[in-house]
Amino acid sequence: MDRLAIVVPCYNEEEALSFSITELKRILKELHGKGKISPDSFLLLVDDGSKDRTWEIIAASNKEDKQVFGLKLAGNVGHQYALTAGLMEAGKLADMIISIDADLQDDTAVIELMIDMYHEGKDIVYGVRNDRKKDSFFKRTTAQGFYKVMDVMGVKTVYNHADFRLMSKRAVEHFSKFGESNLFIRGIVPLIGYETDCVYYERKERVAGESKYPLKKMLALAWNGITSFSVKPISFILGMGLFIIFLCVLAAVYAFASYLMGRTVAGWTSLILSIWFLGGLQLISIGLIGQYIGKIYTEVKHRPRYNIEVLLTDEEGKIAD
Repeated sequence: MDRLAIVVPCYNEEEALSFSITELKRILKELHGKGKISPDSFLLLVDDGSKDRTWEIIAASNKEDKQVFGLKLAGNVGHQYALTAGLMEAGKLADMIISIDADLQDDTAVIELMIDMYHEGKDIVYGVRNDRKKDSFFKRTTAQGFYKVMDVMGVKTVYNHADFRLMSKRAVEHFSKFGESNLFIRGIVPLIGYETDCVYYERKERVAGESKYPLKKMLALAWNGITSFSVKPISFILGMGLFIIFLCVLAAVYAFASYLMGRTVAGWTSLILSIWFLGGLQLISIGLIGQYIGKIYTEVKHRPRYNIEVLLTDEEGKIAD
């Protein structure tokens, strides 16, 4: 039987974590009872520099049950890096890896179906929401708009899929070859190219606590996804500039024709508006190009994406090298 690892990124999740650990351990026990995973399958809880008792709960759970592994990062590096750290460590030990958020809003009932698809030969199985009825109008509209924008920008993503997925060991090994610092995992995974499938589920409410992904972080993730995978925003600015030049040529022809016909053109308002418009366009263009240059600056330094402080497994806990 193949070994399963469930990777759970955690940031200030003390209110929900005990319930989540109990629920995921129950899932592992059921799957082993059905002969679908090996008895040494495990949870890997990744503490992303939490400021509450998250790590204490993880360490205590590991001491109580060696089926619960813990990974403590040296500081808060963000969800995408924390998830990557968990995938890299789990990929060394397990045959298949499932990632899920600590709030368990993603339906754990479909984990068994994911594993069935893995045994059928699928290397990647995406967990996809079948609707967004429980979201607010604002969140539903912006989320759907995000996926449409990504599609227009030529970024390959799975609609209504976040970071709830199963990956085989070889899929994780291939994922590790993507060494960029500006991580957008849900855009990278479709590039791996192995055989994939989807399971559909209804997203639940949080069991406890508050979302750790406010609007500011969601917008930052969306912007990072667009600028990390597409240069179309720069192409769009170039196209707009050419279009404005075309309009300026037409305006010049009109102004010259008016002069020949002896008509006086006031022009002050149109001149000021044109200056403001072009000035704003130039600032936007410079800022947009600056964003891409900033990403290049980050990439070329090749700094470590995260630092592991402590790793707790089914053996004695150790301080990472």
